[in-house]
Amino acid sequence: MLAILAPGQGSQKPGFLTPWIEADPAAAAKLRDWSDLIELDLVRLGTEADQAEITDTANTQPLLVAAGLIAADYLPVGAASVVAGHSVGELTALALAGVLTPEAAVRLAAVRGREMAAACSIEPTTMAAVLGAAEDEVLAAIESAGAWPANRNGAGQIVAAGPVAAIEKLAGDPPAKARIIPLKVAGAFHTPHMAPAQEALEALAAEIPTADPVRTLLSNRDGRPVTSGAAALQQLVAQVTSPVRWDACMSTLGELGVTAVVELPPAGTLTGLAKRALKDVERLNVNTPDDLAAAAALAGNEGAE
Repeated sequence: MLAILAPGQGSQKPGFLTPWIEADPAAAAKLRDWSDLIELDLVRLGTEADQAEITDTANTQPLLVAAGLIAADYLPVGAASVVAGHSVGELTALALAGVLTPEAAVRLAAVRGREMAAACSIEPTTMAAVLGAAEDEVLAAIESAGAWPANRNGAGQIVAAGPVAAIEKLAGDPPAKARIIPLKVAGAFHTPHMAPAQEALEALAAEIPTADPVRTLLSNRDGRPVTSGAAALQQLVAQVTSPVRWDACMSTLGELGVTAVVELPPAGTLTGLAKRALKDVERLNVNTPDDLAAAAALAGNEGAE
């Protein structure tokens, strides 16, 4: 059983869309259409922009969703039984599941990114990864510091988010055996600090038509399959201020009997987590068109089983 995974913010690298545009002019044409839709030059961002520019939340989120959808055009998506995305990658997953059109997914990502960036400017907030300690001790330490567990990624990784002072407090008194790694992000994503962004996204989502998923779609809320397109979009909107439960998504992948995962570009983060949490599952990163043949072969093997 094959699952396609869409990564979230932090995985992007300068020029990562260049191979796709060079391989097929149709990819550039589609990106230009989406650029006109959201008034943001996705072609330039994916080929010429530096790391600082593509790390800007307002740019990163629509760029990542667009990149995933461009690559998915060349993948045997029909062979996938399950789709899931991490944080903003969940928009990509909703499109692959047929809940949203690609245009709607890119449009929602642009508003989400812009409004989350604006919310980050209200007060100084940040995030830090907590690695290696017992989960209950990490969660208790995050709460004690006055922060939130924004991403529960599994494989021994929980990302804390909150006011800068709270994250500094956590780093100064970490749980036993934990490593604290500050993250270079604009603010405390997936916490109540993002409430203004959630309100803006709710307003747009109310205008977006949805369809029910055509394949199993996992929610970041609790890792469980969502059978209603309207509910999937509602949960995605609520996710802006709620923790990403990627650990639960991986647990469900195991329960469903997934035997192989393909990660869309920019790939590597989610297959890295799967390497530890889903040890017997075959993993493939799709970062350039050169990876498509291996993805097609993997999909063919999964379909033949």
